[in-house]
Amino acid sequence: MKLPEVIRIQGARVHNLQNVSLELPRYQFIVITGRSGSGKSSLAFDTIYAEGQRRYVESLSTYARQFIRGFEKPDVDAIEGLSPPIAIDQRQVAHNPRSTVGTMTEIYDHLRLLYANAGIAHCLHCGQPVVAQTVPVFIQRIRKLFVDQEVAVILLPVVVGNKKDATALKRFLARQQVRTVWIDGSRMEAEAIVAQPEQWIGKTVEAEFGTLKREDLDRSSAITQINSALHLGNGVIVVRTDGGQRLLLNTSLYCERCDTTLPPFEPRNFSFNSPYGACDGCGGLGTRWIVDPQLVIPNESLTLLEGAIRPLSRLLPHHGGIEQVLEELHRRCDVPLNQPIRVLPPNVRERLLHGSGQPLADDPFAGGIVGYLQLKYATTDSEYVKAEIERTMRLFPCGVCRGQRLKPAALAVTVNNRSISEVVNLPLHRLAEFLKECLNAAGKETPKAGNGLALRVVNTLCAEMLNRLEHLTRVGLDYLTLDRSVTTLAGGEAQRIRLATQLQSHLVDLVYILDEPSVGLHQRDNARLIETLKQLRDLGNTVIVVEHDEETIRSADDVVDMGPGAGTYGGKVVAHGKPADIEKNPQSITGNYLSGRSRISIPAKRRAGSGQHLTIHHATAFNLQDLTVSIPLGELVAVTGVSGSGKSTLVDDILAKALLQEFYHAKDLPGAHERITGIEHLDKVIMIDQSPIGRTPRSNPATYTGIFTLIRDLFIEVPEAKVKGLKAGHFSFNVRGGRCEQCQGGGWVTMSMQFLPDMTVECDACEGRRYLPEILEVRWRDKNIAQILELTVQEAIQFFEPSTEWDTRLLIEKLSVLDRVGLGYLKIGQPATTLSGGEAQRIKLATELSRRSTGKTLYILDEPTTGLHADDIQKLLVVLQDLVDLGNTVVVIEHNLDVISCSDWIIDLGPDGGEGGGRLVAEGTPEELIKHTASWTGKYLAKILERATARTAHRGKTSARSQKAPLVRTRAKVS
Repeated sequence: MKLPEVIRIQGARVHNLQNVSLELPRYQFIVITGRSGSGKSSLAFDTIYAEGQRRYVESLSTYARQFIRGFEKPDVDAIEGLSPPIAIDQRQVAHNPRSTVGTMTEIYDHLRLLYANAGIAHCLHCGQPVVAQTVPVFIQRIRKLFVDQEVAVILLPVVVGNKKDATALKRFLARQQVRTVWIDGSRMEAEAIVAQPEQWIGKTVEAEFGTLKREDLDRSSAITQINSALHLGNGVIVVRTDGGQRLLLNTSLYCERCDTTLPPFEPRNFSFNSPYGACDGCGGLGTRWIVDPQLVIPNESLTLLEGAIRPLSRLLPHHGGIEQVLEELHRRCDVPLNQPIRVLPPNVRERLLHGSGQPLADDPFAGGIVGYLQLKYATTDSEYVKAEIERTMRLFPCGVCRGQRLKPAALAVTVNNRSISEVVNLPLHRLAEFLKECLNAAGKETPKAGNGLALRVVNTLCAEMLNRLEHLTRVGLDYLTLDRSVTTLAGGEAQRIRLATQLQSHLVDLVYILDEPSVGLHQRDNARLIETLKQLRDLGNTVIVVEHDEETIRSADDVVDMGPGAGTYGGKVVAHGKPADIEKNPQSITGNYLSGRSRISIPAKRRAGSGQHLTIHHATAFNLQDLTVSIPLGELVAVTGVSGSGKSTLVDDILAKALLQEFYHAKDLPGAHERITGIEHLDKVIMIDQSPIGRTPRSNPATYTGIFTLIRDLFIEVPEAKVKGLKAGHFSFNVRGGRCEQCQGGGWVTMSMQFLPDMTVECDACEGRRYLPEILEVRWRDKNIAQILELTVQEAIQFFEPSTEWDTRLLIEKLSVLDRVGLGYLKIGQPATTLSGGEAQRIKLATELSRRSTGKTLYILDEPTTGLHADDIQKLLVVLQDLVDLGNTVVVIEHNLDVISCSDWIIDLGPDGGEGGGRLVAEGTPEELIKHTASWTGKYLAKILERATARTAHRGKTSARSQKAPLVRTRAKVS
């Protein structure tokens, strides 16, 4: 049967799609582009992907379907020629801190196998390599036990880790006819174990194998007996004398110098997610929540009686309870109750905070107030108490493993002179070099030299890991480390990791759907990403990418341009064809920007700023190389550099956290740096990221921006509302009395369908309007509250036109700001869960813009162009420039060359990512930056500026000065 050549979509009406019919060529690299909100994701993910997943789930049995989250049928008439789809989007892969790049890519699992099979163990005391023991060595060690003893018992240790182990133990005892066992040094009958094996989970049961006499040690029978025991005990036995002396004998590892034995290593010993390998101090997380004295006593001008110890007033609400604790602290620590904390001598403050020892259950104040709170947190069952103590805690590296997650024994094992902790902290490109060295040294430096099995293990594992690393390098992630927590990855980084995983699977005849894979990627690495996407296509797959990047669009085989507007003004196919066809189409906004008919204009003049600076001195967090950098105030400043160069570390982890702590006493500690000067020139800092404005459908643009409050205030002034005695709360769909109780103000009800997917249906009581009938009877200008929430921002601006009767100026002002940032198409009551990251960021930006500016505010934005079309970027730039014109400072972390070219000042980090980054490569105006040959950003920026200069010269609108050289501004550099 001949496979269809196209994916045929007929009548798609998902979200804002307006009955879209389209044919997409199979086995091609397809880009779906268009303005933000034009329906790109609705077509790619909510139509094509959703229908493919639904068909797959329906192909399973009824029994299997009840365990799988079902997919609703998208609103589309038909889709033909659809292969199984795989979506690789920007959602965060995991919220679990135990998930790392290594576990996500499964490279860490291969490393565990490598270290368990080819690692060299070292003694924990002297650090010398430990060697495998032999039976003659065992005889010599056992002879030392018989100085005062005549008889010893040979025991076989069995670890009972779970129910499966317990069942295996029961069978083992019965098969070997064991009558006596030892548990925790106590002897007992084996019948008790056989009767209830599950109760011994978590214990090590030592089964008696036989007895050994001193006179038999010189006979061959002793060697035979020990060999038989080692065979049954998997190479491990215990010899115990009647005097209580105990000797562990292991065929694997023994240090003669220290007379210590290490247990045999298995892959689980190197897993921080297993109790066998995880550090006992932090449970494998590498960090611990520890009470911070600064949070316990935030205001040192208070006395103990005035409540200097903040958590006590919450944990001990009764006055008598507080007095009792304070009296105890006064007695034990000799702390005066009526003196401010700041005037106390250092030794008294130390006793108050940390006491004189470890807190105990019968003496909780032995560790001072810090120890008391730490003990309370560990022992209480009250979630309220835990939450209150957490207010005083910060996340610190574990003091036991020093952030390495594993037990000391696992960390003492090396391969090619490196522990597994050292290896997972190598950038991926250096990890590849390490694995190649292991391949070269296989059979020479491994403890099992000459062992063909170990040699094959090293070759197989290293080759597989190198293959996975090669795919990660192709998508521009060679600066990451395996120990990097997945929760710290940007959306684009997580997406590219999943893309690399798909590459190594070599699957064919699939439909891959990606959501802006170029997010967070520097132009230098963009070509590698495009080649990766083409490789997926060349394997025999259809690759559909939702993308705004110009280089990606020009590299596609087929382009679908959605629009012409956004929201209700979009949802149509404006242009479809090859990139050259899109470029020639005057109806296509994307084509206009590709051809140069439309463009983002570069300012003819760069701002000189206020002359003041905000300087970060000697930053050393993560990969920053003792960096000192100055940010000019009163300008639009772009922080640039290749992926992993240290941009987010400098701006988000150091600058933003330090300023948030300075102005708002935020809890998070900034990254390592010496100091920040120039803070006195600011009065506040605003951090605007792409996190959602709400986690539930009840949150929407109206509630987040405060527009909903103003609307409800209008409704309570309506005469009918006054007659009914309605208050502002009655017009909220989150409050009883006004909301529909059947759907609790949600408007929709979810129905469980067992093996079929759950159905979300409109509430039949309120018909999706969320409110009670008597609330909907109240109208303002002929619209009820539910109808107003359905208005778009632009429609709402016209609807709330001021009059002599109603003062709606503040309401229109807030709505106008939303329209200015390009969100005029959004419904003011649109659920937050349906908003993209870029839309959420612009709503936050609009909220800040609607507040009164002091001219001394620092705005920090992390890649604000994510998800934005060039036309939307132009609107965003107008807003950012307006903010700076008011005297504020805007700092953006950005890769988009249009935003960079419109900046007043650029701070370029690099030159590479990971260990190769963290340095100041260049700084200055865009015109100055392109002169720095070491700057990757400068190389790509030069093309933008040259194009702009050529256009200006062609139109004959340049001045004599600009024709000679680009307008630049010089400034003394900060060393």
